[in-house]
Amino acid sequence: VPTMQSVVNKSESNYSAGTIDESMLSEEEKAMVEQFANEIDIENVDQIVNYGIKAQTNISEFSTTILKKVKTYDLGEVGDSLKELTVALDATPEKKGILGIFQKAKRGVGSIRANYAKAESNVDRIEKDLIKHRDVLGQDISMYQQMYELNVQYYKELTMYIIAGKKALDHAKETKLTQLKSIAENSDKQEDVQAYRDYEDLCHRFEKKLSDLEITRVISIQSAPQVRMLQNNDREMMDKLQSSLANTIPLWRNQLVLSLGIEHTSRALVAQGALALSLI
Repeated sequence: VPTMQSVVNKSESNYSAGTIDESMLSEEEKAMVEQFANEIDIENVDQIVNYGIKAQTNISEFSTTILKKVKTYDLGEVGDSLKELTVALDATPEKKGILGIFQKAKRGVGSIRANYAKAESNVDRIEKDLIKHRDVLGQDISMYQQMYELNVQYYKELTMYIIAGKKALDHAKETKLTQLKSIAENSDKQEDVQAYRDYEDLCHRFEKKLSDLEITRVISIQSAPQVRMLQNNDREMMDKLQSSLANTIPLWRNQLVLSLGIEHTSRALVAQGALALSLI
């Protein structure tokens, strides 16, 4: 069976669920389809049976891959890490917020530092987890893009097979089938009638083959938004991770440092005031 792979690999394709016609093809693709249509032999049973089968197999395998990804798709661990980060930033159960560890004035600087070190240790651990999740999501996003582009390639290849097949089928019906019908109608020979019926059956079988390819093409069209959905979900989660890594955690650390500095200054002022009173 001739192949269109070389031309398909060069083309930039868009999905279209509308009527299949040559308007969706480039000039190079149209020339390839014309050549391919001329090589189709309706009477070659092996060629017709295997017509477009490679493209169909590619779509089938692609759909299986998508199904496996959906079954194993789980952003739960990422969500758990983000929740854990929120808990760590709250610091203490008595008071929510990043300044919670400084809420009790009776706590000494040592206690404050101990709480700071504990919170910082938790945040460091969670930060490492978030970085790992971000790297994995980045790889998945890239993989989904490759899958999407591969599906576009399969879609275009199927489209070209269908168009070429329809052109060949129309030509066969308008030429040889018409001729055989005319001969059968004007002949008293049974073999002429049988020849017409046999060729008509071949055309019918090829027509069913093209209908089957169109169904496979619909599967390819339906796969596109599924891949995009998975990819966009990963992008949204990656944006949240990046925001936490670039903004939330650094801001939390800055606030802790400022709060610790304020506590030091406050205690120094209290000590200075006590000293001044003792000298009066």
